[in-house]
Amino acid sequence: MSSSTRVAAVDCGTNSIRLLVADVSDDGTLTELDRRMEIVRLGQGVDRTGELAPEALERTLAASREYAKVAAEMGATRVRFVATSATRDARNRADFAAGVRAALGVDPEVVSGEEEALLSFRGATSGSASEHPGPYLVVDLGGGSTELVLGSTTPDAAVSMDVGSVRLTERHLHSDPPAAAEISRARADVTSALDAASAVVPLGRTATLVGLAGSVTSVTAHALGLTSYRRETINGAVLSVDDVLAACEDLLGRTREERLALGFMHPGRADVIGAGALVWSQVVTRVRDEVAASGGALTHVVTSESDILDGIALSLA
Repeated sequence: MSSSTRVAAVDCGTNSIRLLVADVSDDGTLTELDRRMEIVRLGQGVDRTGELAPEALERTLAASREYAKVAAEMGATRVRFVATSATRDARNRADFAAGVRAALGVDPEVVSGEEEALLSFRGATSGSASEHPGPYLVVDLGGGSTELVLGSTTPDAAVSMDVGSVRLTERHLHSDPPAAAEISRARADVTSALDAASAVVPLGRTATLVGLAGSVTSVTAHALGLTSYRRETINGAVLSVDDVLAACEDLLGRTREERLALGFMHPGRADVIGAGALVWSQVVTRVRDEVAASGGALTHVVTSESDILDGIALSLA
């Protein structure tokens, strides 16, 4: 008879901080007990200043203290706090580490882009994405970086690109809605990143393209015509490439106010979803074209709500 461990996993990214409390059995089965998210924008200004802004740091540590209470009340015996792109890039990350240690009693792990990709792959392939044929190309589109990892049962190749929804918005998309010249510069940034990534990850081998994280799930909600955010509908959704690209284009062209009016849109994501949609459209287009050049056809895209957070939790078993 298998036993289980109650764990608390925290994923702290450039835009959001998330908590998952779950029971993980010896055989790797994950039973979710509590999952929550706060938009804290830890990466505010990091691309420009190289440092975590004091107000962003305080927002994030306040959420960390709240998560510590939840984990303790639910009896989690193992805790892992993973920090990603914004913290990797910050000169003052020691201040962040001290605050997390005081809140949760554990040191935050500032993981590399490659480790981030591996955790995302494990999380995604533990969920509904595994119902589709491999090799999988798992794409974790965050605020500061985007991870690409290719594999079937285990990863074969992985890379992290320094493009994400917050980073591209701060670099390029300053108008509301974004101006054509701004969009052109942002697309060039993503194209350059994909050129380098494709030298590491053979995108043409993709059988199933799986998208993760808030930008992708928001695009999916838009493509599905949802009037409120419904995780159970978004998780495992299979959309045509054409529908994904159309939803991306529509979100990119809207004003912030128009995005906020969409019932599924989190208020903390409305100002950066245009850049997130731009990155996702570039990735989907590039993978489709490289699969076609390899003699295959990519016609659909899968969205997974199981992601790096699930991968972190599974790593604690």
